[in-house]
Amino acid sequence: MKLLRCWMLRVAGLFRKNRQDREFAAELESHLQMHTEDNLRNGMGPEQARREAMLQLGGLESTREAYRERGSVPWIEHLVQDVRFTLRQWRKSPGFAFTAVLILSLGICASVSIFGFVDAALIKPLPYQDTARLVGVFESIPLFSNSNLSYLDYVDWKKLNKSFTSLDVYSGRALLLKTPTGTEAPVSAVVSAGFFRTLGVKPILGRDFNPGEDSAGAAPVVMLSYAAWQKRYGGRSDVIGQTMTINGATTTIVGVLPRAFHFAPVDSAELWKTVDPTGQCESRRSCHSLFGVARLKDGVTLHAALADVTLIAKQLESQYPDSNRGQGADVSPLTDVIVGDVRPILLVLLGGSGLLLLIACVNVVSLLLVRSEGRKREIAVRSALGASAARLARQFLAEGLVMAGMGGLLGIAAAHWAMRLLTMLIPEGMLSGMPYLQDLGLNARVISAAGIIALLAAGLFCAIPAWRSASDLREGMAEGGRASAGTAWRRLGSRLVVVELTTAVVLLAGAGLLGRSLYRLLHVDLGIVPEHLAITNIAAPMTKYKTDELTVALGRRVTERIASLPGVQAASIASMGIPLGGNGNTTWVRFVGRPFNGEHNEVPFREVSSGYFNTLHAKLLRGRYFTDAEDSTKPPVTVVNQAFAKRYFPGEDPIGKRYGNIQLEPKSITEIVGVVEDIREGPLDQEIVPAIYTPFNQNPEQYFTVVARTSQAEQTVLPALAEAIHGIDSELVTGYQTTMMDRIRQSPSAYMHRTSAWLVGGFAALALLLGVVGLYGVIAYSVGQRTREIGVRMALGAERRSVYQMILKEAGRLIAIGVLAGLVCSVAVAQLMSKLLFGIRSWDAPTLLAVAGLLALAALLASYVPARRAASINPMEALRTE
Repeated sequence: MKLLRCWMLRVAGLFRKNRQDREFAAELESHLQMHTEDNLRNGMGPEQARREAMLQLGGLESTREAYRERGSVPWIEHLVQDVRFTLRQWRKSPGFAFTAVLILSLGICASVSIFGFVDAALIKPLPYQDTARLVGVFESIPLFSNSNLSYLDYVDWKKLNKSFTSLDVYSGRALLLKTPTGTEAPVSAVVSAGFFRTLGVKPILGRDFNPGEDSAGAAPVVMLSYAAWQKRYGGRSDVIGQTMTINGATTTIVGVLPRAFHFAPVDSAELWKTVDPTGQCESRRSCHSLFGVARLKDGVTLHAALADVTLIAKQLESQYPDSNRGQGADVSPLTDVIVGDVRPILLVLLGGSGLLLLIACVNVVSLLLVRSEGRKREIAVRSALGASAARLARQFLAEGLVMAGMGGLLGIAAAHWAMRLLTMLIPEGMLSGMPYLQDLGLNARVISAAGIIALLAAGLFCAIPAWRSASDLREGMAEGGRASAGTAWRRLGSRLVVVELTTAVVLLAGAGLLGRSLYRLLHVDLGIVPEHLAITNIAAPMTKYKTDELTVALGRRVTERIASLPGVQAASIASMGIPLGGNGNTTWVRFVGRPFNGEHNEVPFREVSSGYFNTLHAKLLRGRYFTDAEDSTKPPVTVVNQAFAKRYFPGEDPIGKRYGNIQLEPKSITEIVGVVEDIREGPLDQEIVPAIYTPFNQNPEQYFTVVARTSQAEQTVLPALAEAIHGIDSELVTGYQTTMMDRIRQSPSAYMHRTSAWLVGGFAALALLLGVVGLYGVIAYSVGQRTREIGVRMALGAERRSVYQMILKEAGRLIAIGVLAGLVCSVAVAQLMSKLLFGIRSWDAPTLLAVAGLLALAALLASYVPARRAASINPMEALRTE
């Protein structure tokens, strides 16, 4: 304790240094004067008396230094001195300081801002208990690797598995909520009673669902999200026990979820209701509408759990061949289920920002090396006067710390705003599906990462100049302070430039490949004309539209009313969404008159009105469309897409062919009346699969989408659509009003490709600029230090052309090595990001050649300026200055 107090007093002494020095100087002078007077009284002369007095005190400077060391911490004092010296040096060279700090801050900003997203999505723990033991449980079919479960399969999996402590299900659902202002359709979810216990989430108010509250006949109960509690009830504690009218049924509120809770697969659900096992879908084993989440038992691995549920799937396939044939199982970590396709894009962006940071650090090191060449005399003189190698190294350490500290602080501040800007650029619909980005910002992990980057940069900035200066001490004294383009410097500077150019090529190639992928993605054939299409969703209350006849009549009124609006050319409706929505509703078809061995021909289907294809401007290849009169009183008909015809009727005309369900029940027999050109129903970057379209009037749904073809800007029609629909029935709920073009631009696949292309493109542009500047700096510095050599050459008769050739040859060699190495690395890196490419190969020759040409041209232009300066040297002036 005494030692600690002494050390603290020494540190405190640093802040009282000036006053203490003055006091000690006065005391020392008084002692010196006393000894001098004693010597004078002993008969010495004035000069000899003072000299002897100084010797008796042990020397003034030595005494002062010993006093300082006793009253402070020497290494801290030296560090403070070195920092002050660094700042004085920067005031003399503000251009160097500004450029170096700016370049470093740009690199740190890019890397820290992208790391913030990586931290939020991939590193930050999910708000659940022991997340590592949580898994997503799915069925697996050839059409979808991670498909939903049927309720009856879930019940069997829950009973038969040996790997899970608990297994529950969830699904996003459109629930109609009756409010004092009308009927709404908030984002909602249905779950089994143990869902939140499996996640390890406890309500902050009220209680969890009790076991059995998801069984047949149980009273309807609901839990609220924290946001819904605040928005709808003002955060009142008496909300527990109150009721809501959901889908026409009185439902009791039993709990409120924590504020930090989120579950990305169902977006930002406001209402969490227990699943109804007596529902139309839940009562059929062939109807799949739920997803599973389970907690692994201690000691059970993911592989063992997969083997367990796969065995159960095979048992159910044997037990229920009609409904479960060909259905496997899949188990994935819950973190992968929640993050989804974001992981590879974030890793690519993190790698790109890391490469940009590398170029920034290399550029700053180059600046420091150039500056150290001009400080050879200073370092050599300080060494000759007694400065040790360690003392000189501390000076470089202080410079590196100051530079990394300032660059780090500016980079962190810029990263904070960069993260906010990037978050604002995410479409609202996608952002709701990324709740893990809610707390995105400068948390402890992000700041720690920035600190580590800054420290590594500081080490790099002090180590290389210190090593370079140490090796040049003798040379610096010999040269009298003149910096030279010695062999060692030229070799090191050239290598740094090659690293920069190689990295720039990698980033440019990545940006080029992603840019071409985005272009092809946005210009992929949709099978429709997407311009001038306005879209809105409708939810009709089931309590009011109970029968198919009422729902069909509603659909007809909606299309007639919308089609009569000014600026609308045609209108139609479709259930289960519209193109680009990834329609996951499938059915099994068995063809009449063909051998059948129990196989499942599973195809997506969509119910559409008779004018649907004309509204979309889809192309009819053969046959006809169905008519509005073909309702449930008429024989079932269908239109298939071209992919369906090619797969199931190769070389045949499918018109007139019939199919039905697995049992070929008479009421299921459906005739194919038309073939339409393939419409891209799923995401832009997925393959088109066989699909069928059936008349909405033969199997209507209370939830459907209205599509309107407009003759004017489609955005201007959207408000009129909602007004017209509410004019038909005020209880109809509208939502998701958008246009087809916005749907394309803001689709997850387009956004992910566009974001990665733009960000990597931005990194590449900065890398190109820094790489070219780095090359210019090396060549310009080389020319400046070879002025005498060039002057002698020209005095001896060398032509300007030969000087151009000499300089450009040196630059061309560096450019060639950098470009070739970059192209090789680009092909390897492109293989790692192949999943992000669409319609293009990772070794796309036009892209790589364009990148090589662009970088080579920019680098040669940068090299031309110092080459021209070299060719303009006056030999007499060059020799005179030397």
